[in-house]
Amino acid sequence: MKRLAFITGASSGIGQALAARFYAAGYDLALVARRTAEIEAWAAENKIDASRCGIYSADVAQIDSIVAAGTACLERQGLPDVVIANAGISVGIDTAERSDLDVFARLLAINNVGVAATFHPFVRAMQSRGSGRLVGIGSVAAIRGLPGHGAYCASKAGVVAYCESLRTELRGSGVKVVTISPGYVDTPLTQGNRYGMPFLMQPSDFADKAFDAIESGTSYRVIPWQMGVVAKLLRMLPNALFDRVVQGRGRKRRAGE
Repeated sequence: MKRLAFITGASSGIGQALAARFYAAGYDLALVARRTAEIEAWAAENKIDASRCGIYSADVAQIDSIVAAGTACLERQGLPDVVIANAGISVGIDTAERSDLDVFARLLAINNVGVAATFHPFVRAMQSRGSGRLVGIGSVAAIRGLPGHGAYCASKAGVVAYCESLRTELRGSGVKVVTISPGYVDTPLTQGNRYGMPFLMQPSDFADKAFDAIESGTSYRVIPWQMGVVAKLLRMLPNALFDRVVQGRGRKRRAGE
């Protein structure tokens, strides 16, 4: 029986690693990104069977664009078994800078509204079928705000809360909502960071663990688990102590830096 995985942000990093892992497990792929040429090059290099892989161009910051990609997938490949809202950006902001407010708005459009818009075309059809996985990619950055990371931390906290709300709405329908919160994964998104990244994972190792969590229908999983422990400990710190701990920590690069 054929299974289908719809994955956004599939042109690099975590999305590409997840595509490889699901393909190896026998899934057909529906891969979405703005840069479709990069998906095509990856598919050719990895000898992905073209009959098992649909490629769709979309900008998740534009609701109609990503909804159209989902609709095209339904028409061309059918209803996915797994939908992974992975597309996201990470950039630092300074609230005192006017131009950074525009950066903040686009980040929320991609990281938050884009998740809901990715799920939208599939929700009712999955409910009618009585099965499916809707997967939101959060981050351990959702757990506490970090200096210079205000937009990213806020957006990923929003992903976690949104997926939790959706999970309760779909309870009993057979549709599982899975939240995956990565720690540090060695991707283009993290390679420019100016601070230490404990428990740094390779994308393929992350994808293996995420695949297991998604297949089992786990509601929430931090990968790797060690970062989950660190994040919980930071959450338990009194604010005054936490503020001292993160003072002087390297900040996320702002747009253009």
